[in-house]
Amino acid sequence: MKYIIAAIKPFKLEEVREALTAIGVRGLMVTEIKGFGTQSGHTEIYRGAEYAVNFVPKVKLEIAVPDSLADEVVETLSRTARTGKIGDGKVFVLDLQQATRVRTGEAGDDAL
Repeated sequence: MKYIIAAIKPFKLEEVREALTAIGVRGLMVTEIKGFGTQSGHTEIYRGAEYAVNFVPKVKLEIAVPDSLADEVVETLSRTARTGKIGDGKVFVLDLQQATRVRTGEAGDDAL
């Protein structure tokens, strides 16, 4: 099993969710986050005053999938979340040792 973590632009969330559902992803967790990478924030003007925004709003997706689906999920995330501009995000893939469905006690791929 793989645990995939992606940070994407918030306005891409619904499009990404629809694309992941279409390839067979049955669930994901979403968290609103702030962060910075290459873009290192930016400046904005609010009520005539300029101020620095050091952390940029992002959405973090956490997805547990069987090994067989991991590459397709990464490709779908990358393709769907891409705008071609700086700050499109990152995708990380980690090995997932165990998953258990709390309600039924199913484990491994069956719990996904």
